Formats: sequence, C-alpha cells, structure tokens
Amino acid sequence: MQTLENKVIEVFSSNRDKLGYKQVAAKLHIFDKEGRAEVARIIDKFVNVKILLKVGKGKYRMNGKYLNNETTGRNYVTGRLEVKYSGAAFVLQDGENDDIFIPERNQGNALHGDLVKVLVFPPRDGKKPEGEIVEIIERSQKQIVGIIHIEKGIAFFIPDSAAYHRDVLIPTRLLKKAKNGYKVVVKIVDWTPGSKNPIGEVINVLGKPGDNNVEMQSILAENDFPLNFPKNVEDEANAIPVAIPESEIKSRRDCRNITTFTIDPADAKDFDDALSYEKLSNGNVRVGVHIADVSYYVRPGSPIDKEAYERGTSVYLVDRTIPMLPEILSNNLCSLRPHEDKLCFSAIFEMTENAKVVKEWFGRTIINSDERFTYEQVQQIIDSGEGRLVEEINAINALARILRKKRFENNAINFETEEVKFKLDENAKPIGVYLKVATEANWMIEEFMLLANKKVAERIGKKTTANKEPKTFVYRIHDKPLEEKLATFRNFVKKIGYDFKLGSPKTLAGSFNQMFQQAKGSKEYEMLSKLSIRTMARAVYSTENIGHYGLAFPYYTHFTSPIRRYPDLMVHRLLASYLDKGPSVNAHEFEEYCDHCSQMEQKATEAERSSIKYKQAEYLSDKIGQTFEATISGICKWGVFAELKESKCEGLISMRKFNDDFYYIDEENYTLVGLHHGRDYRFGDTVMVRIIAVDLEKKQMDFDLV
Repeated sequence: MQTLENKVIEVFSSNRDKLGYKQVAAKLHIFDKEGRAEVARIIDKFVNVKILLKVGKGKYRMNGKYLNNETTGRNYVTGRLEVKYSGAAFVLQDGENDDIFIPERNQGNALHGDLVKVLVFPPRDGKKPEGEIVEIIERSQKQIVGIIHIEKGIAFFIPDSAAYHRDVLIPTRLLKKAKNGYKVVVKIVDWTPGSKNPIGEVINVLGKPGDNNVEMQSILAENDFPLNFPKNVEDEANAIPVAIPESEIKSRRDCRNITTFTIDPADAKDFDDALSYEKLSNGNVRVGVHIADVSYYVRPGSPIDKEAYERGTSVYLVDRTIPMLPEILSNNLCSLRPHEDKLCFSAIFEMTENAKVVKEWFGRTIINSDERFTYEQVQQIIDSGEGRLVEEINAINALARILRKKRFENNAINFETEEVKFKLDENAKPIGVYLKVATEANWMIEEFMLLANKKVAERIGKKTTANKEPKTFVYRIHDKPLEEKLATFRNFVKKIGYDFKLGSPKTLAGSFNQMFQQAKGSKEYEMLSKLSIRTMARAVYSTENIGHYGLAFPYYTHFTSPIRRYPDLMVHRLLASYLDKGPSVNAHEFEEYCDHCSQMEQKATEAERSSIKYKQAEYLSDKIGQTFEATISGICKWGVFAELKESKCEGLISMRKFNDDFYYIDEENYTLVGLHHGRDYRFGDTVMVRIIAVDLEKKQMDFDLV
C-alpha cells in the first residue's frame, strides 16, 4: 500500500507546474483540514532534504535530479547500505548482482544496513556504478551498542561496530545514569539534515566492557534482538492452560499408542520434532514426522505472536540460547518431552522398503513420546546394534540412508561443514575448543526433516489435477551461484588439479560432489569446501518459489521447527488453512513477512558468529607469544587471515608483517604474491604463526608469521 509521502512525490513528479499544498491535496482528493495539514507537513519534510524546492510564496516543485526515470531517464534503485570497515559504502540492488558505490559525501544521514533509495549516476570508464542516497526508506537498526565517553560535561557515544563511522551525541537528560566507559545500548532520536552527528538516547545500560554477560547482551542488542520478553508477553504465556481439552484431543489423529521418540543434542530443552514408526501388514512401514503444534498455543496477532515475529528466530550464542518464544512455551508446553501428551502438526508417510513414499497425510495429531535420545546415544545404538528401540531406529536409519543416497544422485550438493564448540567453565570462560562432526544419527533426523519440508511444499505449491492453482505459500528458496564467482572458482581449482565443469545445475552439482569426493582426506579438502560455500547464494524465505538449488528440490519449505523459527509457524497456519479449503492469502503481505524473517535469520547468524569470535579471542587471551600451526583462510588489502588448525580461531597477519618483498593480491588465484622473490601465500596453505595480540572488545586476534 502506497504511503501518503509516496503519493505526494508522485503528484510533483507528474506535474511540471509549481504547486501549493492545497493543490497537491486536491489532486489526492484530500479536502479536510487535518488531511491538508498532513500534506503541508510532508512537503516541508521534503523541502528540508531538498527533494522539493520552494519556488515562491507557498509554491513548490520537484528537484530535477529526483524526478522519476520515466520523465528524465534517471535511474533509481532500492537496496541495503553496507558500510565497510574502511569507510567505503555500497548498496546492493534488489534482485541484482551489481552493487553501487556510494561516496561518503553522498551517504547523507544513512547508516549501515538501512534500506535506501539511490539515484544511480551513469557509469564511467567501466568503473563500478556510483550513486547518491536520496531517501532512507527504513532504518535497519533500532539500537546500536557501544561505549559512553563523558568529557567536560559532554557525552558522546562511540559504536562498537566499525561499520558506524559517526559518533552519537547524547544529551545529559538522555544518559540514563550511564557512567563514563560503560557499554550501553543507544537509539538515534534525531539527526538534523546537514549536521555531522546524530543525537541519541541511552535505552539500556549494560555495564563494564569485558564482563561475559555484558558482552553477550551487547552482541544481541547489536543485532536488534531484545534482551528480555515484555511483561505482557510473559503474562500471556503464563496464563496459557497446561491441560489439553478433551474436545481438542478428539478433533485430532491420535498417535499416542505408536512407538515415538525424539533425538536432540544433549543440552537441548526445546524438542520440536519426533519420529514414529509402525510396521504395516502389507510389508510397508509408516513413519511419522511429528512437529510441535505451536500454532495451537500462539494465536495470530496476540502479544506472543507479535514478539515472535519481531524476533523471527531463536538465537544460539556460545553460552546461552535466546528463545523466540517464552520458555514456558519453548521448553514446556510445546516441547515434545517424553511420557507427556503433546499436540503436534504431523506429516505421516507410508513407505516401501526402498524409501518410496506411496501415501502421505498432513494434519493435527496428539502424541506421547516413548523416549528422549541424544544423538550420541542413537549413534551408539546404530554402531552396536543394541539398546532401547534398536529395531525402530535401525529401520528408520535404513530408510534415511536410501533417501540420502537418492538426494545426492538427484544432484544435491554434499557440503560437510565443521561446527566449532567450546568447553566452558562455571564462569562461561572457554577452557577448550572442539569440532562437532555430523554422524549417521544426525543424518537420520536430517533426512526425515528434509522429506517433511519437501512434501509439505509440494502439497501446497505443486500443480496437480487436484491442485490446479497453487495458493500463496512460504518457501525456503536457494538461487544458483553467480556465474562470475563460479568461473573464478573453476579456474582456481583446475590449477591445483581438479576438473570442474560448469553448465546445467546437474553438471555443476556433479562437479562439486566429484571434487569433494576426490579431495576427501587431502590437505586441500577444507579449503575447497570453504571456497565452494563462498560461491553460493544465501538461502532465504519467499512466496515466489524458485526451488532450492543446494538441496536440488523444486519445492521446499521450513515446517519442522516452529518453536525456534517464525516462518515454520507461518507454514503451519497456511497449511492448516489450505487443508481446510481456506482462501489464498495476500502474496505481497506475506512476501514482506518473508523478507523480515530472512533479515532476522541473517542477524541471528551474525550474532552467533560474533559470540564465537568473542569466545575464540577469550580462549587465546592467555596464549600470547605461543606458536601454532595455521591455515591461510583469507586474503585482503589489510593482510592475510589465518585459522589455527587445532582450535579454528582466526586472526589477521597484518600486511606490514610481509616486509621481505613487495606483495600484491592475485584475486583470481586467492593468493598474495611476492613480486621479486617469487614467494607467495595461497588460500589453504599451511603456515606457522605466533599470537601477538588479542582485543576482546573488538573480537580481534593478531598473528605474526614464524
């Protein structure tokens, strides 16, 4: 829906005449006093930022450089502003691959992450296109984290993130008792056009920098996640009845007498999925994928629902989980705890011994889990052939092996990533680092979650004789990689002995999988895996289905984790409505929801990475001067990044340390090349490094070559 601001601009864009506010209001069919006053206010706003020009008493016209491209040929795009640590800023166009350079003089009052409208200048001499920000459509961050400095009675705030290059002035009345040197959360309350610095207000005093709790809260606030639930949300959650009404039980498929179990990490408390297993008289088996029915407890538009939408996802920091839902829901009412009746939304499949799905059913159920397993326990049962529910686990695992094999034969890409985990002491200080490696128990659960997600998406999105006009739905989509990135990658891997063919998605996926298989166990494997992931697009949520490239699924969604992901809750509601023959929802409205959830997912990922970086820096803080074996993991103009092989901690070897030659970066070969002596440093090379400095606040580690 167009805003009044946009309508006012449209009037001026389509009229070359000088207009007064009453004339503009009349063209918009606004004749009441309040409406005209609002139009006048909007015109004043646009005059202040020079989008409109005052041309006589009470008369205005459009500034020529902001006229739309239909009238002047000027090109406008929208996108997110990304400010680099160096100060350079770029806007990535919506749906485009080329980013637009924004010189500092053309950034106006825009901040890192803001959604902006950009006037794009004609390209010059093959250089990257440049532009000027003409409108801030949406502020990215509601809150910014940093340190308060008070000097001679004047308070100013320095953001932690190097992406923010403006200090924020804090009036004394807005300090909220923050002390000099304290870490705080600030929101910008005013930024007069033309002024150098914004005005801010302290909304949360976190405490002294360096304290673990302060730093973890800083990471959350930095990524726009709230530090606690509002009282009305907690009150609503606490008021939800624990007992399940008999009428609700009778309305559902009763699965309580079927063998059912959950498998989760040892420290998990929110069990949102369970598997059930039945042998059928016809020789087939029935496997149920049972997902916590959050939609029963969380109603659309309720305080809990609004808060869950704003968060978008749970956040998993190194030492804590920040749930999307209040804990009474996530860890109790909705969690599929053993030996308790629980409400579920289920996808139930009748399958042959070859894992072919011959019947499927989707709907609301009630279950009672027989057992809560950890992944380690299930892996031991698989390995030993002994233990509780061994027959059911082995039977389901046999089907999962077939599903996994078929998926890769169907051109899914076999990425195997390592997850860094920390051993923490009672004060959350890291005393050890280890890698979490996926086992067959993980793959078993993964395959049946993938199956449920795929089949739910097909049920709504796939055209069939019974489903001639698919309704608006929430898909998990993954676009194919950019051709330029792939070409660079192919040229590099060919030089180190790997045949890599480009072409159709089938050819490309086959090239990746063949390369991984060939490199398995070699020193290049980890490097090739990381570079491969860097060529990939990011998976997002959308109502416009393009399929999931990495999984090789034409239809895919997220159905299996509504306790921790809001898109899954949307999927449950839509699926329930459509199964009951409900009408299609508004695609534009749900696309906005998808965009928001994709943004919050990315912010959660950034928060999780930041907490890992902090713990890595903390882990190395008492190891300064020690020497470790490392792998080169990145090359940039500031130097070479190296990742310690044992702990996976990454630090920077500054370019000034490479003082034995003149070095330049060969981007196509991911190499730092010495011009005179022929010495080079390539991505994936092994080097010995010494830890020379650790900055906990900046989460940075500095290394030197040995």
